[in-house]
Amino acid sequence: MHCTTYLGILASAFVLGAAAQDTLYHADGQQIPPPACMNLQHAWETPLYLCAPHIHSLWLADLQHWRAERRIRIDYDPTRYELPPLRWTQSSFIQPQMMVQDRYFYDPVAGRYTVDRYLQDLEKRYGGIDAVLVWATYPNMGIDDRNQLQMVQSMPGGVEGVRQMVSDFHRRGVRVLFPMMMWDEGTHEPPEAWPQAIASLMKEINADGINGDTQDGVPLGFSLAAEKIGHPLAFEPESSPSDEALAWNVMNWGQYKFPFIPMVDRFKWLETRHMVNISDRWAKDKTDDLQFAFFNGAGWESWENVWGIWNGITPRDAEATRRVAAIERGIALFLVSPEWEPLYTMHNYGVYASRWPLDQQTVWTIVNRAAYDISGRQMDVPLMPGMRYFDLYHGVELKPEANGQDAALSFAIEAHGYGAILATPGEPDPAMKALMKHMAEITAQPLAHFSHQWTVLPQSMVEISPTAQADEAPTGMVHIPGGNFIFQVRGTEIEGGADNGVDVQYPWEDSPRRFHEHTIQIKSFFIDKFPVTNAQFKQFLDATHYAPQDGLNFLRDWKNGTYPQGWANRPVTWVSLEDARAYAKWAGKRLPHEWEWQLAAQGTDGRMYPWGNQWNPANVPTPDNGRFMRGPDPVDAHPAGVSPYGVMDMVGNVWQWTDEFMDEHTRTAVVRGGEYYQPQGSIWYFPQAYRNDEHSKVLLMAPSYDRSGGVGFRCVRDAE
Repeated sequence: MHCTTYLGILASAFVLGAAAQDTLYHADGQQIPPPACMNLQHAWETPLYLCAPHIHSLWLADLQHWRAERRIRIDYDPTRYELPPLRWTQSSFIQPQMMVQDRYFYDPVAGRYTVDRYLQDLEKRYGGIDAVLVWATYPNMGIDDRNQLQMVQSMPGGVEGVRQMVSDFHRRGVRVLFPMMMWDEGTHEPPEAWPQAIASLMKEINADGINGDTQDGVPLGFSLAAEKIGHPLAFEPESSPSDEALAWNVMNWGQYKFPFIPMVDRFKWLETRHMVNISDRWAKDKTDDLQFAFFNGAGWESWENVWGIWNGITPRDAEATRRVAAIERGIALFLVSPEWEPLYTMHNYGVYASRWPLDQQTVWTIVNRAAYDISGRQMDVPLMPGMRYFDLYHGVELKPEANGQDAALSFAIEAHGYGAILATPGEPDPAMKALMKHMAEITAQPLAHFSHQWTVLPQSMVEISPTAQADEAPTGMVHIPGGNFIFQVRGTEIEGGADNGVDVQYPWEDSPRRFHEHTIQIKSFFIDKFPVTNAQFKQFLDATHYAPQDGLNFLRDWKNGTYPQGWANRPVTWVSLEDARAYAKWAGKRLPHEWEWQLAAQGTDGRMYPWGNQWNPANVPTPDNGRFMRGPDPVDAHPAGVSPYGVMDMVGNVWQWTDEFMDEHTRTAVVRGGEYYQPQGSIWYFPQAYRNDEHSKVLLMAPSYDRSGGVGFRCVRDAE
């Protein structure tokens, strides 16, 4: 911002304070503020002053002094930024967090990864990605005793399948990260220390990096473990690392505040080769994310599938991403310049720039924070013989207007828009010419041409075909009379609040939401008195010789084709939704709709639990808080937990499959009843739902991954 009035207050404070402090501009978390005088001030705010022309120079000198001193204080070692295996991070600008359940990523019908389809969708919608964070753990983790590494190993094809999937991304020039969550201390303990265990698996699948979930810096030991086995990994903590950790955390997420004037990223300033991917997953409008990234020469976490909740990028934000990413990729070498000058002086309020010198050339990345178009004179540059200026954003050359020793550059930048300028002696090189040609084509339409309206992604419920009708209760089943039923239930998702799009969408609703209430006319039906047992499932196998195409983890707790001794009357687990449907079809039954399951458990009086309104731990299995599941109780072990209709073992032993839902990107299944297994030590494990008015939602990928030691099922049959 070009300001001309100065009252002397700021400069005096700067001179007096500089001797006593290492900086006048202490970072707010990960962000360094601009000079206070740049902020728009009101008459009731004192002291009232505007920026003098040289205040920017004082501010920049202060930041440079702080950086030099800070590097000495932390004994900064830049070695890892120079390692060839990690240099990819310095141009990894666009990185989605991708749920493995995304239907564009894996086709469960064909039984194969569809990496090309996933990438083609992103290229079409917003210009593609540089890296991908493959998320295979939360929110499903904790539904059984598999730890974070075993969840990856449970993906289709096991380790070899995952390795091939990573190779498919590499073939398309995309780097691959996986998460680590050190809160996972309630499931299986790895056979070696976590740093070595994580490094070993990442080497085996040839992954490139690790995201440190909930971590404010990944400890050095993890980098050392990876380097010791010859497979350096890029570590990317979720939150701000310490300044010292900058030496081995070559990336991190930026979870920013977004004031009007862009702030400077603390870690990018300390080490310009450090990559920040701004993460703001619940925001519906991504303008702040993209503008702060572009200003800082940083990246963006283009995260849409948030734990199975679709927060899609609007067409305008998608187009802005395409343009920002294209420029950043084209000027990547400039964006690591140690001579970076943020908040380069601009003429117009609301327009902010960073200057990136490289040899004899310079690039400026520019954002318009104002809600209106701004054109005309934008910035002054030194008047130098032979220097030419190009508007990279629009792909045209600019004609500087001489003004003494300076020259003014005029160009347009639209409301909440972007700009980029190149200064180069003589003719631009072929790569820059290609970039300008591309930008001229894709910026022909202004961003305002694209819709900025966010819309929820609709879901549909998968149909359950009716069975042949029975006129009396089949063996082992209980009759549930039909009638009007007030179906009231809420989802237990840990995140998402009451936002539109959370949980599931029933046929009578126009969008997914967490809270549901509807009066349903339910036809009478029969339901299994107990969950399907191991003995019953073995009868099915013996009769049909059923063998799933995707057999990984199928009946994982069985040995040599049969269940453990003494487990005949326990619920069968480690069966997928597809396995359960196959059994039900063989038995002439089907899986229950969720409201049928709830009616059988609750009756018509709205009780909280099958036996009444007060929780009674004696009516359910004793919780298992260990790191290895002991196995469920026999289905008839807790007769006092009976429902009003005489249905048994509905709560607290094993989850039970009911309805499946899907949208364009995610398949989910509602499970009911909760389970006995309760891993300890973290709030992030799969949430329980013991109450009759609660359900939980499992994200579905493939049978190998979906099978769980905590999930079983029971069947229903339609009545005449």
